[in-house]
Amino acid sequence: MNLFAGLEKFGIKMEGNTSLFEEEKKANASANGSGQKEEIPSEETFLLDKNMQCPVCYKSFKTKIIKNGRARRLEPDMDLRPRFEYIDTIKYNAISCPYCGYTALNRYFEHISSIQRKLINEQISSKFSPTGSAEAAVLDYDTAIERYKLALYNTIVKKGKNSEKAYICLNIAWLYRGKAESIDEADKDAEAKKKECKEQEEAFYQQAFEGFMKAISTEDFPMCGMDSTTVDYLLATMSYHYKKYDVTSKCLARIQTSASASKTIKDRALDLKEKIRADMKNNKAKQ
Repeated sequence: MNLFAGLEKFGIKMEGNTSLFEEEKKANASANGSGQKEEIPSEETFLLDKNMQCPVCYKSFKTKIIKNGRARRLEPDMDLRPRFEYIDTIKYNAISCPYCGYTALNRYFEHISSIQRKLINEQISSKFSPTGSAEAAVLDYDTAIERYKLALYNTIVKKGKNSEKAYICLNIAWLYRGKAESIDEADKDAEAKKKECKEQEEAFYQQAFEGFMKAISTEDFPMCGMDSTTVDYLLATMSYHYKKYDVTSKCLARIQTSASASKTIKDRALDLKEKIRADMKNNKAKQ
């Protein structure tokens, strides 16, 4: 069929079975066959150095932070673990003084009382081996995990809130999840390494769940920068993970009746509710 029949009166004559998209297909085939690969930016391009002064020892040092607007956000995990293209930003959400060992999440680093400063000086700084001011261009997962563990220990020493300890544990669990995802399948020890990461993730995830459950009954919101509906959703997903459906249902019910809950959170809560129904239906069918 000549799709352009009738244009002869305009002096245009096109014969044969002309394809409207032939040139486009050829162009795409040429592009795909060119051998050119998408250039993946290095992790270092997402980072910049920030000058910090330690509120414990008052010495200055530099730490890596994420450039504003540089990383493109992707769909988060069900439990709100943030994901970004080409970089795991969680690795850079804790700051550690290389001179005295004081370490905390970014949001808490500069907020420390005189009593907490004294406790850290006595129980951490007096024993800490300075690591020097030089910092690697990027943080690998093991270094980031060590930093978060040091932040957790600092929080315990300074008698921080349960929510802060729980949130650090949650971030450590997320880091182990990210580390497992980054393991090369070609590595002969890949399976063993992933198993170890999973075990560590579960251990810290359990601590995070217990910590948040205690925090919601003793602390006010916002909690670690999260409002009540966000914490309810987080607890709903964590309790779902442990098949504590009664806790999940209570959290979801609070979200659904909340006037302040965003549409995004309510939609996520509805999806989780459907997952619970499906699980219960499958369990009933197996009985």
